[in-house]
Amino acid sequence: MSDLVVIVYPTLEKAEAVRSELLELQKEYLITLDDAVIATKTDDGKIKLHQMVNTTAAGAASGSFWGLLVGMIFLMPVVGVVIGAASGALGGLLADFGINDKFMKDLAESIQPGNAALFVLIREMTGDKVLEHMKGTGGVVLKTSLDNEKEAALRAAISGPAA
Repeated sequence: MSDLVVIVYPTLEKAEAVRSELLELQKEYLITLDDAVIATKTDDGKIKLHQMVNTTAAGAASGSFWGLLVGMIFLMPVVGVVIGAASGALGGLLADFGINDKFMKDLAESIQPGNAALFVLIREMTGDKVLEHMKGTGGVVLKTSLDNEKEAALRAAISGPAA
């Protein structure tokens, strides 16, 4: 079972730095992330999601490759690439994995314009070591599915002095 953690930071850059740190910790096998998305709110109130992976672009690239391959067999490579890219992009657009986009947009409505909410879906982690790296990163915990003890430890770590 995965745990959801949402932390609000004053800027997109700060949220991006924390997400990068978590991705580095993942390379060290200290944490396993299912998803890490940053939601920002513009001055006019629009919510923008900054996904780790653009599924539409990935689908288009994959579709282009397979479309080219099929198109070469039928001696119509250009048509194959176009059809493959379009169908791949559509498939990527419809593929929503990880944290539900509507949930993130609804929750991000509560943040101030210019702020960024970091949504992290954690499959597993070595809690004490991850919290040590999170010390002093700042931010405000908006929502978690952690138990009360772990949530208190997270709040103390991010508000405490940097490691």
